[in-house]
Amino acid sequence: MINLTINNVPVAVPDGTTILAAARQAGVRIPTLCYVEGLQAIGACRVCIVEIEGVQALAASCSMPAAEGMKVHTNTRRVREARRMVVELLLSEHNGECQTCDRREDCELQSLAAELGIRMISFQGEKTRAGLDSSTPALLRDHGKCIKCRRCVSVCNEIQHVGALWPQSRGFETSIGPAFNRDLNTVACVQCGQCAAVCPVGAITERDQIDEVWAALDDADKHVVVQTAPAIRAALGECFGYPPGTLVTGRMTAALRRLGFNAVFDTNFAADLTIMEEGSELLARLKAVLAEGREAALPLMTSCSPGWIKFAEHFFPEMLPHLSTCKSPQQMFGAVAKTYYAEKLKLRPEQIFVVSIMPCTAKKYECGRPEMNASGTRDVDVVLTTRELGKMIRAAGIDFPSLPEEEMDAPLGLSSGAADIFANTGGVMEAALRTAYELVTGRALPTANLHIAPVAGLEGLKEASLTVDGTLAGWEFLEGVTLNVAVAHGLGNAERLMQRILAGEKTYHFIEVMTCPGGCIGGGGQPRFTTNAVREARIAAIYREDEGKQLRKSHENPEIAALYREFLGKPLGERSHRLLHTKYTPRGAV
Repeated sequence: MINLTINNVPVAVPDGTTILAAARQAGVRIPTLCYVEGLQAIGACRVCIVEIEGVQALAASCSMPAAEGMKVHTNTRRVREARRMVVELLLSEHNGECQTCDRREDCELQSLAAELGIRMISFQGEKTRAGLDSSTPALLRDHGKCIKCRRCVSVCNEIQHVGALWPQSRGFETSIGPAFNRDLNTVACVQCGQCAAVCPVGAITERDQIDEVWAALDDADKHVVVQTAPAIRAALGECFGYPPGTLVTGRMTAALRRLGFNAVFDTNFAADLTIMEEGSELLARLKAVLAEGREAALPLMTSCSPGWIKFAEHFFPEMLPHLSTCKSPQQMFGAVAKTYYAEKLKLRPEQIFVVSIMPCTAKKYECGRPEMNASGTRDVDVVLTTRELGKMIRAAGIDFPSLPEEEMDAPLGLSSGAADIFANTGGVMEAALRTAYELVTGRALPTANLHIAPVAGLEGLKEASLTVDGTLAGWEFLEGVTLNVAVAHGLGNAERLMQRILAGEKTYHFIEVMTCPGGCIGGGGQPRFTTNAVREARIAAIYREDEGKQLRKSHENPEIAALYREFLGKPLGERSHRLLHTKYTPRGAV
């Protein structure tokens, strides 16, 4: 252990601990701008500087390791004045337009300026040149607001391994973006929004589509329905001051009704539908290989996460045959809403306007893909993030905490607990195996409380094995077969997993990949700032909702059974294939 003092308070920390981490352990807050938990500290912003006795220069606490006997001071006059100067210099260049900025309510730069008591800027320098990159359907980049903290660079390269964002030029001319100052739509950006999630200002944000939703709600000729992803109910409360991990399912439903939606549905319904199709696809591929001696692409890989799909299209096109042909729950819902549900209401598909509330900015990109028009029109019309929904609720003057608990509408609002856990890493895998195992054996998954512990948690790469025994008639080819599965979250981990498979180091039958760290609960459209503690709280909430339901397996959902009986026919059938399945497009790596 290393012994030091911080503000004259003794602190003992493990060797290798930074001063910043030591201070937090001691309950001392040091402000930061460029630092992000889990990423390599670069000390770019100099906001976290501290004074160390016997050291002439102020040190960046995020990157300076604690040393034995070190005496650190975080609040001397010298430190305060230096921090003020750093922030004033940032403000002097910042082309902010704070009154109308998307981040005016949670801007870290504004908050820091207020914390430091900055009332005027001492420096009158040249402002960063404005410039808006609106080339993608999911993200907006405002060059003038960028403070060059490099958080987005770190997450894009260290966590996601996409490499779409880099520092360009030097000095005052430095800018952050794709190489050669290209727009995002010209490079292999997967539009995951993790850059927007960590940006401390309004330099990178989701493309705001709130006005499009208001316009639809005001259109008397439109029947406007909304679907909400499972991750939303564990995070939306944070927009209204609730602690992370607070379930607000009922209040969220009530809020959506008061916004004026004609029907409030659950993406979880479509998650159950996804399990029926994807689980059937897995069993079909296993049967082809193990029983019929035919070739089939194994391992099967999940296709619910649009950022992962685009990543595979760019960087691993040779693996595209392994991706499930199933659309994501969002897109399955849209296709069903504009066909099955429209028929029930005797409406044309174009009269139904489908709004999705998603934790993911890449969902904005996904709904505009040309493959997502199975209903004859665009299946999902608009995607809002969790943050955008919070803004809409506040704009409508709805007192969220005072709302009653309400239930979602039928027939697309009933779901199982298996669908809930789609929100977190490992959840899709567990949900699929709950159904696949029972279909093959007639028995529930033989694990504690239906959970598969090895694929839970925040470890980047996870593995599990499940041996099938006591198969039903027709499934004898699976008797005694050990199914090997893997789970990855964060695209850097996905890349490592793909490389192991291509090198022949690992063999699996089924793989789940989620784009964002922690899964959808850590999506790029969730309330900021998402740390591992926040991820864990949201995941715990999702498991509580799953375990609190009577229905915990997708194939037991009676509304799903009715959908197949009345409309789809059977999993992997002709109509199911036409509406619920798709194909993928190899793309260049630049």
